Amino acid sequence: MDMDELKLEIKKIIISSLELEDIKPENIKDAEPLFGAGLGLDSIDALELGIALKKKFGISFSAESSDNRKHFASVDALAAYIAAQKNGEAK
Repeated sequence: MDMDELKLEIKKIIISSLELEDIKPENIKDAEPLFGAGLGLDSIDALELGIALKKKFGISFSAESSDNRKHFASVDALAAYIAAQKNGEAK
């Protein structure tokens, strides 16, 4: 799976796991913030999204990690984290 495919898959997971029926994958910009002013997600959304990403990609996010905020910053950031996890680079 290349990076563009990965980003599309993440967008589909965001939409399906958070039940954002009125948003299409192409409406979510890769570098757009997922929280606050961007897509407007909140901490509950982050938890649900984290669970959905874990199921799909077999990756995990540490509950204690301050890096989670960075990983969930945007679709670009999530794709980079997932790719690194898959390659065994991220801890």
